[in-house]
Amino acid sequence: MESQSGKGDPSKPPASDGSKGDPSKSPVSDGGKGGSSMTAKPQRLPIKRPTQHATKGRPVMLLTNHFKVSLTRTDQILYHYDVTLKYDDGKLAIGEGVAISKKIGEGVGRKVMKQLYETYASHLAHKVFAYDGEKGLFTVGPLPFKNNVFDVVLCDDASSGKTGTSRSPGGDGSPGPSDKKRMKRPEYAKRFKVEIASTSAARIPMSAIAQVLRGGQESENSQEAIRVLDIILRQHSARQGCLLVRESFFRSEFGSIDLGSGVIGCRGFHSSFRPTQNGLSLNFDLSTTMVVRHGPVIDFLLFNQNIKDCKRIDWGKAKRALNNLWIKTTHRKAEFKIVGLSEKRCYEQKFSRKQGEGNGTVEATVYDYYMDRWSIKLDNSADLPCLNVGEPDRPTYLPLELCHLLPLQRYKKSLSTLQRSKLVEGSRQKPRDRMSTLSRALRDNNYDTEPMLRECGISIARDPMKVEGRVLQAPQLSAAHGRELYTPNGRWNFNNDRFIRPIKVTAWGVVNFSARCNVSDLIRRLMESARKKGIFVLQPIDNCGAIIEEGGDMKRERPEKRVETMFKQILDISNQNPTFLLCLLPEKNCDIYGPWKRECLAVHGIFTQCLVPPANIKDQYLTNVLLKINAKLGGLNSQLKSEINKGIPLVSTISTIIFGMDVSHGSPGRSDVPSVAAVVSSLEWPNISKYRASVCTQAPRLETIDKLFKQVGDDDQGLIKPSLLEFYKSSRGKKPEQIIIFRDGVGESQFDDVLNTELAEIIKACKFLDDKWLPKFTVIVAQKNHHTRFFPHNDNERNPNVQPGTVVDDGICHPSKYDFYMCAHYGMIGTTRPTHYHVLHDEIGFSPDELQELVHSLSYVYQRSTTAISVVAPIYYAHLAAAQVAKFTRLDDMSETSSSHATQAAPALVPELPRLHDKVASSMFFC
Repeated sequence: MESQSGKGDPSKPPASDGSKGDPSKSPVSDGGKGGSSMTAKPQRLPIKRPTQHATKGRPVMLLTNHFKVSLTRTDQILYHYDVTLKYDDGKLAIGEGVAISKKIGEGVGRKVMKQLYETYASHLAHKVFAYDGEKGLFTVGPLPFKNNVFDVVLCDDASSGKTGTSRSPGGDGSPGPSDKKRMKRPEYAKRFKVEIASTSAARIPMSAIAQVLRGGQESENSQEAIRVLDIILRQHSARQGCLLVRESFFRSEFGSIDLGSGVIGCRGFHSSFRPTQNGLSLNFDLSTTMVVRHGPVIDFLLFNQNIKDCKRIDWGKAKRALNNLWIKTTHRKAEFKIVGLSEKRCYEQKFSRKQGEGNGTVEATVYDYYMDRWSIKLDNSADLPCLNVGEPDRPTYLPLELCHLLPLQRYKKSLSTLQRSKLVEGSRQKPRDRMSTLSRALRDNNYDTEPMLRECGISIARDPMKVEGRVLQAPQLSAAHGRELYTPNGRWNFNNDRFIRPIKVTAWGVVNFSARCNVSDLIRRLMESARKKGIFVLQPIDNCGAIIEEGGDMKRERPEKRVETMFKQILDISNQNPTFLLCLLPEKNCDIYGPWKRECLAVHGIFTQCLVPPANIKDQYLTNVLLKINAKLGGLNSQLKSEINKGIPLVSTISTIIFGMDVSHGSPGRSDVPSVAAVVSSLEWPNISKYRASVCTQAPRLETIDKLFKQVGDDDQGLIKPSLLEFYKSSRGKKPEQIIIFRDGVGESQFDDVLNTELAEIIKACKFLDDKWLPKFTVIVAQKNHHTRFFPHNDNERNPNVQPGTVVDDGICHPSKYDFYMCAHYGMIGTTRPTHYHVLHDEIGFSPDELQELVHSLSYVYQRSTTAISVVAPIYYAHLAAAQVAKFTRLDDMSETSSSHATQAAPALVPELPRLHDKVASSMFFC
């Protein structure tokens, strides 16, 4: 029965029998190619939590950073008004149709609305409101005014932040070139007209929250009501002078971490309301954002470029670092936004200065102007460029030494590896310390004094909520010869064991890109350790010639050139292409890595392992290297005992493929860099420990994977088809009757896209291979970027974190949606961050216990390490695959080139990634 060919194409899996292909037997029967429907397909919704509860595991009492919220006024109605801010000449400052780049800052908008309340409190009957910093204003009950247009005047120090920009560099009333026009520009007006659209206010009943808490379906009203409560929290923090970043707030007094290069990690707190099974809660947690070092601009540039002499400043880098930052002048206390640098040095840069009424203008240098007008001798910046705080065609220049960067300005570029390391190290807190910090900060924040929260009948408990969790038993792992690996605290080792499926390494070689180490000794020890793990390995010299050292004259060449030259040496020495190359690099994040991986994996189809040898090479280091090599070349290091014994419920008995899907985006601040999507899929059913990957680029910042199914003529060139075909080949001609999808990186607002776009595309890919093929689907989203934490109820110095295998599905989970938290790994440093799993769709029909144990088990099949990991292995692999293939090509450089040739009519094309060579395409090359 399994030998039939699907559609007559031997490359496709065989068609199913008629009973399996009955569309009436599958609730997700999307039309395939050629199919049509006269009615629109119903939208899939996330499933509700099953009535059956999970019970497996040892019960444990935990504390969490959720705080109980009492909600006593569910009869209140919130009103949402649209707000328009205009300058006094009628031009929009905030409102519909104003581009983000042209809007006044959120902080200025808040100052305008604060001034409005203080001026017109009686007109508003002293009714307080919450303002979102944009165009939304919210009240409890309707506003009582008749007039809905208000004139608001700000004082100089509360204006648009550009006080004095209408004046010359010194602000003496004598405008520089074109400054008279600038004085009349609306951006710098201090008088605003605020229009509140009272006739079209939306009503948001607080009872919608109560309905969700009772287990009802979430509605637009319930989501909007909770959003308004979060806006009230943001306004509370804004009044205290905090920097606001989404649902977090930051202030210098909360502490900071010096990350180097003029970047500071600024500590703060996350604060948001969440509906839970125990009622409404406040999720309160630590948070960190990056800001630039405030103070003298010259000092910042020296820190930023890690130099001590102003003469060594790279002004190209300086211009990029300073762009769009705000400064305050020391002589006038006026604030400006930096738009560039002068072309000439301060003592050479001239501008036209008005001499007096009717006397015309005269040219003067910025240096002379400050000597004449302000009696300021510029000792430190005369030989340096000036800041331009005007516009490119109407510059206004300020000497660097008179300018200080304002505090709490976000740094939005990507961090270096060293900076990330410092941030992680500085942000760590032991669970007990974290909990005490949060409790103290919540008391100090004093939300109970917020008038609008009181009007809503909201009060917040001071003590953290207690929840009951369960600790699942660790799954059993097997090594070679059926030996069981001991896994205390989610950790194990191969000190006395061999890999369960070791590989043979015959045709291999070693290349050294100037790494400083005893290469011969490293190879000797690596081979010795490999044999202990069961790996059969020959001497590299026997097949590929001597260890190939890079010539000293190549170190200054481009990375691509160095790789090309190295491969010429390899091919000259060896009479055959090696199947594996060990590559020694001089440092981490070496720029050779990407070109080398591309040459090996895309051009030649050679497996490769890169490493930076440490000064002191320990046995565990060698084992870690061998874990990766064995997995890449087709072996397995360990397997679940239940996997071997075919004891995984619903998975081992019915052919099942497991997908892990993720999208990686470009560096922060780069909206033109293509995103990289990756889909990994399991092989060799009933095993669930071996995977392959498909990777592609897509539009920048696009989170939905748009190439899961991609029909080109009579072919599907999407990401899913190769996974299905390889599963079929590796699983003895079995097609998956069940498909489990683990999706990473999406927020709750994108669940609809996962269910109704991505899942629909995967179904199309299946039906493209066989119209009658209707597998069952289970879709689970994994979230790591959240702020829920758990703490042992009783302090334990030896184990301060929650135990590995801890699962929580009661108390602080959603009242009706199907979600749970799991800490599969052991947190040795800092506070363990659980993974939040959302079950969106489940046709397979897992019980809660079965699903949680499957997720737990998949955290133990990660072949790169000897520890349980924090998220299921397929998702981790998808992240690794996307990151590695993205380095094949410098997408940042390619995007700059393509975007420079793009027009509005013809947008920039997304560059394609090199395709993996057939020899490695279905391997775990990403390990």
